[in-house]
Amino acid sequence: MADYRSIYQRSLADPAGFWGEAARDIDWYKPWSTVFDGDLPPAGRWFVGGELNTCHNALDRHIAAGAGDRLALIYDSPVTGQKRRYTYTELRDEVARLAGALVAHGVGKGDRVLIYMPMIPEAAMAMLACARIGAVHSVVFGGFAAPELATRINDAQPKLILAASCGIEPNRVIAYKPLLDEAIRLSSHKPSACLIKQRPQAEAPLVAGRDHDWDTAVSRAQPAGCVPVAATDPLYILYTSGTTGQPKGVVRDNGGHAVALYWSMGNIYGVNAGDVYWAASDVGWVVGHSYIVYGPLLKGCTTIMYEGKPVGTPDAGAFWRVISEHGIKVLFTAPTAFRAIRKEDPDGKLLRQYDLSRMSALFLAGERCDPETLNWARAMLDKPVVDHWWQTETGWAIAANPLGIEQLEIKPGSPAVAMPGYDVRVLDDNGKDAPAGDLGSIVIKLPMPPGCLPTLWGNDQRFISSYLTAFPGHYLTGDAGIKDANGYLWIMSRTDDVINVAGHRLSTGAMEEVLAGHPDVAECAVFGVHDEMKGQLPLGLIVLKAGVQRDEKDIVAELVARVRDHIGAVAAFKQAKVVARLPKTRSGKILRGTMVKIADGAKWSMPATIDDPAVLKEIETSLKALGYPRA
Repeated sequence: MADYRSIYQRSLADPAGFWGEAARDIDWYKPWSTVFDGDLPPAGRWFVGGELNTCHNALDRHIAAGAGDRLALIYDSPVTGQKRRYTYTELRDEVARLAGALVAHGVGKGDRVLIYMPMIPEAAMAMLACARIGAVHSVVFGGFAAPELATRINDAQPKLILAASCGIEPNRVIAYKPLLDEAIRLSSHKPSACLIKQRPQAEAPLVAGRDHDWDTAVSRAQPAGCVPVAATDPLYILYTSGTTGQPKGVVRDNGGHAVALYWSMGNIYGVNAGDVYWAASDVGWVVGHSYIVYGPLLKGCTTIMYEGKPVGTPDAGAFWRVISEHGIKVLFTAPTAFRAIRKEDPDGKLLRQYDLSRMSALFLAGERCDPETLNWARAMLDKPVVDHWWQTETGWAIAANPLGIEQLEIKPGSPAVAMPGYDVRVLDDNGKDAPAGDLGSIVIKLPMPPGCLPTLWGNDQRFISSYLTAFPGHYLTGDAGIKDANGYLWIMSRTDDVINVAGHRLSTGAMEEVLAGHPDVAECAVFGVHDEMKGQLPLGLIVLKAGVQRDEKDIVAELVARVRDHIGAVAAFKQAKVVARLPKTRSGKILRGTMVKIADGAKWSMPATIDDPAVLKEIETSLKALGYPRA
């Protein structure tokens, strides 16, 4: 079997040779002249001179190889009771017709198309149709508020918008069209047309002259072929939150993206053509781009589009039902999904009702995975559970346990080791390598591997100032953590979640890890609040497991004692409160930054990505009960 260490060292010593070899697994219309040109601004480009088409590599080439009858996509929607299956040939034909409809509306190579869709097959088709004709797609999470959508319309300046009439949650229907209409009204840039996929749960009125019925437009269109694009041409723009309030448009190129994702499917996740792979995320997030749509299809796998939740559709056995029914080999989801399942079914009674024998591994990412959740999942599944770490900006894992190369030791709390191409360093405030085990800023020494962002849309300077300026010659991840003596990384928190208590730099993530180990705690959040004497003090909010009836004072006292025992008195952890739920984004990330603002009495606004605005109001009430904000 291959050896991770030798593969990793080769990727750093000879990146051109390593990735040039990996790129042979992709079909090229024209080979590259240079594997990596570090002189191209702002931070170099991969596969310069090469031409390819991402949609061809995801669909057409598998059909040409005789795999047209293999299942490409399974749509499973417990909220509508629908299931649909598409072979590679069927999906290619649907994509080609949709691409033809885009061409008929004047969309061509380099034009932007904004996609505002729920988790239905047409969302994946929309992305692939853009890739097919060389257009640049920008997916905005379905249901985003109109002002947020308007900022993205203004920045990307799409020629056309692809949208659905509504999205469906377990207990409500969200009408998308009024949000889209208001966003277009607010934006200075106006798209020339919108194609609207009507869903029977909430059909939308169309604006004459601008809006067109999706199904009608597709039925009249001539199928479009694949258009060759440069490897360095953008495939998509994906907006992520910016510190200024103005979202950052992360650019993904065609060549490096295809090479990196194809490589990752076999080497990190251990899946091959014909395997069923499920990323339980949303196409609006980077996980959906990389591992619902592009990665599995580039590899020739069957991918799952799931329109449902981990609990409540109908119960905490929802994931197990999907895995069993569709024969899923690898599941990739966020730790918050498993915390929700564990909270509702701590003993795994629902899990035991399903046959999970075809499942080989669970991968978790999107936020820090506390050891308690990872250990629970390992005990329930009796399979490898891999915490891995990456970002919207990188597009694939920075650190992981590469099951397709070599299964390394699993250390709960660590996303394991750096993946090939990523020269990960931990630096102190002076830009020097921190000693093993010391907390510092996690950076990646340039060049970044293929698949990572080459720049921000229309703003090279912001890319440089956001990522390349703090530690010259390195990409700033914005995460803080440690690297142990064996090269394992421990991502403790975002850099701004490292709090300073009386001059001591402390990780709130480390405190959360301790709290999560308490037998009554389902999930928790720790964040720093302003203190006149010590600068900052940690405050914990706790969600208890279902059925826990103990007195809150007793639980809080035990939690304070745990932090003192595990971290020390220096942490000054003395305050915690039990809450019904934590405020999260729709992708499951806890909104710690917003809670800090509420506790400190700073100005705050309702995040556009929030899953349920009512939760922040509940948190505000809980913080007031603790005396925050201080007078």
